Amino acid sequence: MPDQQDRTDLQRRRFLLDSATLGAGAAIGSAAFPAHAQAPAIVTSERLRPQLPGGVMSGDITRDAAMVWSRTDRPARMLVEYSAHENFSNATRIAGPLATVHNDYTARLDLRGLPVGQRLHYRVRFQDLAHESALSEPVTGSLMLPGAAHNGQADDITFAFSGDEAGQGWGINEAWGGYRVYESMRRFRPDFFIHSGDQIYADGPIQAEVKLDDGSLWRNVVTEAKSKVAQTLDDYRGNFAYNMLDANKRRFCAEVPFLVQWDDHEVRNNWYPGQVIGKEETRYSERHLDVLAARARQAMLEHNPFRIDAADPFRIYRAFHYGPLLEVFMLDERSYRGANSPNRQKGGRDADFLGPQQMRWIKQALLRSRSTWKVIASDMPLSIVVPDLNPDVPKGTFEAWANGDNGKPSGRELEVAELLRFIKRHDIKNVVWVTADVHYASATYYSPERAQFTEFKPFWEFVGGPLNAGTFGPGEIDRTFGPDVRYVSIPADMKQNRSPAELLQFFGIGKIDAKTKAMTVSLHNVDGKELYKVELPPEA
Repeated sequence: MPDQQDRTDLQRRRFLLDSATLGAGAAIGSAAFPAHAQAPAIVTSERLRPQLPGGVMSGDITRDAAMVWSRTDRPARMLVEYSAHENFSNATRIAGPLATVHNDYTARLDLRGLPVGQRLHYRVRFQDLAHESALSEPVTGSLMLPGAAHNGQADDITFAFSGDEAGQGWGINEAWGGYRVYESMRRFRPDFFIHSGDQIYADGPIQAEVKLDDGSLWRNVVTEAKSKVAQTLDDYRGNFAYNMLDANKRRFCAEVPFLVQWDDHEVRNNWYPGQVIGKEETRYSERHLDVLAARARQAMLEHNPFRIDAADPFRIYRAFHYGPLLEVFMLDERSYRGANSPNRQKGGRDADFLGPQQMRWIKQALLRSRSTWKVIASDMPLSIVVPDLNPDVPKGTFEAWANGDNGKPSGRELEVAELLRFIKRHDIKNVVWVTADVHYASATYYSPERAQFTEFKPFWEFVGGPLNAGTFGPGEIDRTFGPDVRYVSIPADMKQNRSPAELLQFFGIGKIDAKTKAMTVSLHNVDGKELYKVELPPEA
């Protein structure tokens, strides 16, 4: 509670604010804002102002709509202004939702009816609910809206993709430059970023210091939430908040919209619905993965600019139409999968990966798409074999699509075959897959001439990551769908779990030329050095 001097000063400021409203209203006021927020508040004590420790973030962008997100440190109302002009002339002002303890003081606002094909500037304030004249300092951001911009001609499109953040104990090392991969990606000025999962490592505590092979120390920023495996809702929230402590990520988030999906480490390594953690894993008191996953999902939705589907508020798979050149399809390969197993089933529920409902959705979404390029964001790669090595699962258990038998499709591979067959039969053109998960980068061309299953059109898959985690691999390749691995970013005999200090962190950049409609995909290391590039001409 404020002391007597604060209350006296606040009363004086409110009087001054009310007196100024008439003069300030033309420049700042709007019917969408509460009257007492029409002019910047002047307060005696900085502690009365709400703070925005995670900056601002936008995402789930489509032709004329975008989500804006932020987080404050106390009960407050989100206030958003946006304009096509950097000086915020002719700004639209909206009083947004409340940030309370029930949503971890996060808030997001769905901006609709936005001007297509333009860069939109926005800024966010929070108004303290206990002290109505106390407003936070504004935090600004911008985003690029898709669509025709110049005489009906769409602009070129640039996007980035990667995943795997703060894994294996490699956290924010400010002396090294923090999450400097975000600054490298920002320099490409992408229109949006596909985060292909493992946005947090809820099962990976971070210590203050890690000794490197050369004897030097990697020093992490540490927090209470990152000092142990996440089990409570607040633990998961703290994992997401940790990553926003990095200045590079906050700057990137303020300029580049996010399209986010999840993988396993948002909950626990290699988890699946219905799983119960075995006695071999001693770090957990809550052993039911469905309970942990529900908490993790809530934290993820709170801490990202998700556009929630009112009909299915837990749904993560969704599509984003980015105009005539591009549509992006974000898959969810966690919520509907069967149990991890030897992955050799001939069908049935245990072989599910996307599940029947999501499979129907992706088929129909691809069929309806009229965009030249269709990018499928998968949180796991198609042909890289990923064994489940958790201590509480049987040996010979697999985590991803592939089962390592190099033969006809079985297990989860049956869904891959079903989707690829559908794409071929309906002549759906220009489908490209992007993914992460395996902690190295690669480029793979799939062709039926090399495959055990041949009913598909040739396509490319690109792997990015890690953003800031241990580097592993390269993985074994399953030959069922005829993969031709054209590039791998690490040597075959590399020691596993290499630190970010070795520069083996990776991301991808996709560029679509508006005139030729060709897509160029390149893979880069943590400092932006180009490692591989290929131009993909569109199929007519």
